[in-house]
Amino acid sequence: MRISDSLVEKLLIDAGKAKADQLKSLREQESAEKRPLQDLAISNGLISEKEITKLYAEEVDVPFVELQPKEIKREVLRLIPERIARQYAVVLFDVDKDGMKLLAMEDPDDIQATSFLKKQLGDDIKIHIATRSQIQAALDQYRGNIGSELTKVVSDEDLEDVSDEEEIDEDDLAEDSPIAQTVNLLIEYAIRSNASDVHIEPRDNHVVVRYRVDGVLREANKLPKRVQNALVSRIKILANLKIDERRAPQDGRFKIQVGADMFALRVSTLPIAEGEKVVMRILNESGKPITLEELGYWGPSLDLINNAITQPHGMVLVTGPTGSGKSTSLFSVLSFLNKPSVNISTIEDPVEYKIPGANQTQVNPKANMTFAAGLRALLRQDPNIIMVGEIRDSETAGLGVQAALTGHLVFATLHTNNAATCLPRLLDMNIEPFLIASTVRAVVGQRLVRRLCTDCREAVKPDSNELKKIHEIFGTDDSDKMKHVHQLEKLAQEGGVGTATDKNKKDDNLSTSESSIKQIWKAHDNGCDSCGGIGYKGRIGIYEVLGNSNAIEKLIVANSTSDEIQEQAIKEGMITMQTDGFIKALRGQTSIEEILRVTAED
Repeated sequence: MRISDSLVEKLLIDAGKAKADQLKSLREQESAEKRPLQDLAISNGLISEKEITKLYAEEVDVPFVELQPKEIKREVLRLIPERIARQYAVVLFDVDKDGMKLLAMEDPDDIQATSFLKKQLGDDIKIHIATRSQIQAALDQYRGNIGSELTKVVSDEDLEDVSDEEEIDEDDLAEDSPIAQTVNLLIEYAIRSNASDVHIEPRDNHVVVRYRVDGVLREANKLPKRVQNALVSRIKILANLKIDERRAPQDGRFKIQVGADMFALRVSTLPIAEGEKVVMRILNESGKPITLEELGYWGPSLDLINNAITQPHGMVLVTGPTGSGKSTSLFSVLSFLNKPSVNISTIEDPVEYKIPGANQTQVNPKANMTFAAGLRALLRQDPNIIMVGEIRDSETAGLGVQAALTGHLVFATLHTNNAATCLPRLLDMNIEPFLIASTVRAVVGQRLVRRLCTDCREAVKPDSNELKKIHEIFGTDDSDKMKHVHQLEKLAQEGGVGTATDKNKKDDNLSTSESSIKQIWKAHDNGCDSCGGIGYKGRIGIYEVLGNSNAIEKLIVANSTSDEIQEQAIKEGMITMQTDGFIKALRGQTSIEEILRVTAED
C-alpha cells in the first residue's frame, strides 16, 4: 500500500500522531534517503503499521480487517492460486453465508488486481484492507508450517539408508533430492522468521534445528538422525567445503535468492561428540543501510556521534559484547561517509556487510593477514577512513592510534562492558594516556533489546512494589530525577524516537507525569500473529556515547578509573545505556524486563 505523502501528513496530523516540526524532519529524511514518508513514519515510531492502515481504510471508506492467518481455512485460502495471491498481495480469508467471498488486500486501489480477481471469482467479492505484514503472514499459510513441510520431505523413502556416511552418493545431494529440499526449506523458513542464525545440531537420536530470532534461540524442528550426514554434506557442497573432512572445523559462504532479496549465508562447521554441528549466519545483502536514527540514536548521543564522525581525523570506538550490534552501527556510519571522493578501507573478521565502493579485507591468519598486519598494509593504500573490525592486542591498538594521529579517521571495536571502561582498556594495551586523550573523539557503548510488538503490547499501571523496584534499579527515587527523565523523554519524542501512547491520547501527552510513572509497557503473555506469539518483534539499540571533553582528557592523562570517567561523563550530560533503555521502555519501544536482561552485568 503506497499512500501519498500529502495524505500521510493529513492522517498523522488528524490523528494527533505528529507535529509540524516532526513532519518537517520526516520530509528532510525522505529527501535524503529516498524512502516513502509512510515507511519513515512507521520506522521512526510515530505510528504503527496497523494504525496507519486503519486510518487509511477510514479515509477511503474500505473496511479494515485484522486477519488471523492461522484460522483461515485451507480450502478457502486456496480458492485463489498461490501464484496469483502473491502477485497481487491478496488473501481470500472467508466466505460468508450468502456466498460472498471476503478478500483482504494491501492496496484496494489496484484496479488491475481487482479486475482480474472479479474475472477469476465473479462479482460476489468484498474487498477489505489489511496490513502488509498480516497479508504476508496469511500468504505463508499456503506453505503450511515448517514441521509439516519437512515431514513430507524427510519421510521420503529415498532417505531410509543415508545414516551410513559411506552410502551418501550424488543422488542424495542432487538439486532436486529430498535432502536439497530440506536444506532449502530450513533456510527459507529461517528468512521468513527473520532469523539471524540457523543452528543444526546433532544429538544421540535426532537432529535439532534452532533459529536465533531477535537474539534469542528457539527450537524450530527435530529431524531424524538418519538425515544428519547427508544434510551436512549438502550444506558443505553449497559452501564449497570439503565433504570428506569431518574432524576439523571449516568455514565457507554461499548466496541464495528468496523473493526479490539476495541473502549471503556464512557457514561454520564444528565436530562435536554426536557428529558435525553447522551454524549458518544469514545476511541480507539487498538491505539498505539503516540510519543512526533508525538504529535508536537520538538527542545528545546522536549529536556527539555525528560530530565525531565528521572530524577530519581521530578515533571513534564502539564497544559491547558479541551480538550487541557493533558491526551494524559501523556499517551505518561508513555508509553515511561513503562518497566517491573518500577512500574507505577496512580489515574485518569476517566481512559481514558489503559496502559498495569500500575496500574490505578479510582477516586470514594462515596467510599472516592479522588485524595488525592488515592495518599496516592499509596505511600504505592512501586511505581517508579506516575501520578495524576489532582491537585485540597492543600492536593493533598502537597502529590504530598512530593512524588517527597522522590524519586518518579510524573506527574500531573493543569488547568492554561500557563506554568508560574502553579508555582504561587502551591503557592496559600499553597506549600512552596522552595519545588516547588526543586521538579518541568518542566512545559508543551499546546493547540490543527486543522491540515490543506494537500490535499486542500492553500498558499497565505499576503497583507499589514494581515502582519501588524500578526506582531502585534506575535511581529515580526522587522527583527531581524523574523530572530529568521526563525531560529526556520529551527530547526523545522530538528526536523521532517513537511514542507509546494509546490511540485516545496525543503524542504530547506522555505516558508519565513530571515526577511519577503512570504506566509501563509489557509484552502480551501470548503475543499475536504479527509477532508469532512472542510479544516482541525486531530489535532496537540502547546506547551511551562518551564524548572527549577537556575534563575527560585530564582524567585519562591522570590514569583515572573507569568509574571516575563515567561519573564525569554523566555530569556533562551523557545518557547511560540503562537510562536510554529506561526512556525507550517508558515510550513503549521495549520493556523493563528487556533492559534488565541485557544490562544486568553492568
